[in-house]
Amino acid sequence: MPPHDTREGLLYATSAYVLWGLSPLYWHLLMHVPSLEVTLHRIVWCALAVGIVVGMGGRLSSTLLRLRDLRLLATLALTGLLIAFNWGVMIWVVANEQLVEGTFGYYINPLINIGLGVLLLKERLSPLRWAAGALGLVAVLVQTVALGKFPFIAVALGGSFAFYGYFRKTANIGGLDGVFVEALLLLPFALLLLVWGTLNGEAVFLSGDVGMDFLLMLCGPVTALPLVLFAAGARQIRLSTIGFLQYIGPSIGLILAVFVFRERFTLVHALTFGSVWCALLLLAVEGGIRRVRPLGALPPLPPQKS
Repeated sequence: MPPHDTREGLLYATSAYVLWGLSPLYWHLLMHVPSLEVTLHRIVWCALAVGIVVGMGGRLSSTLLRLRDLRLLATLALTGLLIAFNWGVMIWVVANEQLVEGTFGYYINPLINIGLGVLLLKERLSPLRWAAGALGLVAVLVQTVALGKFPFIAVALGGSFAFYGYFRKTANIGGLDGVFVEALLLLPFALLLLVWGTLNGEAVFLSGDVGMDFLLMLCGPVTALPLVLFAAGARQIRLSTIGFLQYIGPSIGLILAVFVFRERFTLVHALTFGSVWCALLLLAVEGGIRRVRPLGALPPLPPQKS
């Protein structure tokens, strides 16, 4: 990571997160298409769009050669399933007017990452991280008790993306190249299901609505563009900056849910989101302390002679 953020890097990365935040507006246009079919189209057209970008970058042949690495192939098959599940849930969330809970899932994603670090990597947490995790757990419990149901949607979105990130870190492949391989591995199954749906008269695509066909084909560019922008920006900004920028997306999504899609935002929602925001603030403070402490730390005193 670079020591300083560049203006171009900030512009690219911010644009990516803004587009991700605005994407529910696009998925809302497809709300009358079955969520599974939209997800399948997203896989197909994403493979095509990202493949074109990888090819234009001169990496297509080298990326395809990576498919001979069976361990990498297995990892990307798993991460491909996780991100496809995440895509499908998000599309369903918008179609069923559950975007408030969906954005809650992306807010608790860093807290789920902390839990994975403790459970799977045996990481030791600072007191501030323990407090942040406790606040996140309180938020989930409040929603469960007050609303009478466990926030499965939020946990499914946040959890699938957390596990995606966990396993993706073990794959030695670039961001866009990895997404291309993930989509490529899922492509035969997606095409098979789409053809089956078309032959049985259940598919919306090619059923006579040219406008809807065009919207479904746009799944590729809508998926690829923010990925390309993020890949360009991430190389020019610090990891800590990315950590702050990642909340742009769910923040825009929450605004859209309440003020555009007119979803209910109750006092319970306010309390749970408030708890999570406090938890994220604690993580930000803890990150700042960790960055400042090495700079201001005094050298150890030499041992005194007896």
